[in-house]
Amino acid sequence: MEIEVRSEQYAIAAENLLFRYGKSFHWARYFLGKETALAATRLYAFCRYLDDIADDSEIAGISKLKSIEDIFHSNFGQIDAGPEIHDFLHLAEKTELPIFAVKDLLSGLLSDQNDVLILDENQLLQYSYKVAGTVGLMMTPILSPSSSRALPFAVDLGIAMQLTNIARDVLEDAQLNRRYIPGVWCDNISAQQIVTFSKSGTHYERSLVTKAIKNVLSLAEVYYRSGFKGLNYLPARNHLAILIAGIIYRLIGRKLLNSGTKWWEGRQVIGTGGKALHSLYSPLLLINRFRPLPLHQSELHTCLRDYLNFDKRTK
Repeated sequence: MEIEVRSEQYAIAAENLLFRYGKSFHWARYFLGKETALAATRLYAFCRYLDDIADDSEIAGISKLKSIEDIFHSNFGQIDAGPEIHDFLHLAEKTELPIFAVKDLLSGLLSDQNDVLILDENQLLQYSYKVAGTVGLMMTPILSPSSSRALPFAVDLGIAMQLTNIARDVLEDAQLNRRYIPGVWCDNISAQQIVTFSKSGTHYERSLVTKAIKNVLSLAEVYYRSGFKGLNYLPARNHLAILIAGIIYRLIGRKLLNSGTKWWEGRQVIGTGGKALHSLYSPLLLINRFRPLPLHQSELHTCLRDYLNFDKRTK
């Protein structure tokens, strides 16, 4: 009885986290079945827990993340962790989530604990895989795919969403000494220069950032298209739910472009009306389910081969 009470309390806490921080996914979860929605929410809560630690003060964040990393590298021989870790391990065992994806996620979050200066497109994709493509990998078993061939597409959808985040949050990230837009796309300006340009930059200086953001969003489109194709491997109901979440997220980038990519004015958000409108036409896109199941374009993962050797990476 005590375990059931704790599980129920954790489920409520996870739901509250999703409502506060994951607006697009909170909306989309209503299109999932009850059990699938609960499992997806629990996974989100675990990832949010790790993300909050990463956003803690530098020393505390690094120490806590490394201690959690040790847990996942020790094959859980001795587990001295909080309820978030225990709940995730219970979920992972029940749904056979890939533990190696958690290790990669932690690696990505640890890299954020220092100043960030992404050099090129390959580094951008590798980072996006670590902090978001991994979440796609972990979410896939929960969504009951018909084949493991769905996995690389799930990675792509996670990458696409992270690229949208990066394009939206350029200024906020720069204020934290993080520049995720590749240096080769913005004349290697620093994070501090981005902050300066937001306040008093010339047209040319701001255009350096604008051009890079457009490149990031263009790259995101490539991965959205691939990610959406892979949804055909999911049951229709789960296909629709993730499609809605993806469409709404992609809309953030499109809204940013349509507004003139004025990154210095703050982040773009999608209101309830926009979510409802795009949810209405999303079912029409399920006509794609009548097409043959897709094969993944391997070239999209050229720089990720060390991470995505699914035959060897089982732990």
